[in-house]
Amino acid sequence: MIEEILADAETRMGKSVDSLRTELTKIRTGRAHPSLLDQIMVDYYGTETPINQVANVSVEDSRTLAVAPWEKPMVAVVEKAIMNSGLGLNPSTAGNLIRIPMPPLTEERRRELVKVVKNEGENAKIAVRNIRRDANSDFKELLKEKEVSEDASRQAEEKVQKLTDRFVASIDEVIAVKEKELMEI
Repeated sequence: MIEEILADAETRMGKSVDSLRTELTKIRTGRAHPSLLDQIMVDYYGTETPINQVANVSVEDSRTLAVAPWEKPMVAVVEKAIMNSGLGLNPSTAGNLIRIPMPPLTEERRRELVKVVKNEGENAKIAVRNIRRDANSDFKELLKEKEVSEDASRQAEEKVQKLTDRFVASIDEVIAVKEKELMEI
């Protein structure tokens, strides 16, 4: 029973770290990366569709993305969706290809993005701590119902604390890497 709770906690904590990584890919650094456009939705014949399902998004060079819609009539729609995305991108169209130059980030904007990254990291740590709290309450419930001994419950709590420490350290690493990436010129 204790092992199941520990395994569940470890799985959920891993998902929290993965979720953080996913959120951080949406924060623009200055380099072109196809995942920057992942959250943009395009009106595809009346249906809101992710941009990567109506066009091929690729990196042309380190500061330029290329978007090639699969259908000619979609070029204008995709371009409009990129402009209205709130990412501060100005696409330019050449035939069927939309080029998106990445504007360089100012020092002030970089510092703001670092604050956003740290905030996302803190949210992930809170999620991990909440998972620890849930696991510990499950252990206390087992102890209360006399399904495990006090020693087994205490050992399980120590194991879940070690798991928590490991995942918090992992979150700190992810944040440090993203922060370094943002502050690079």
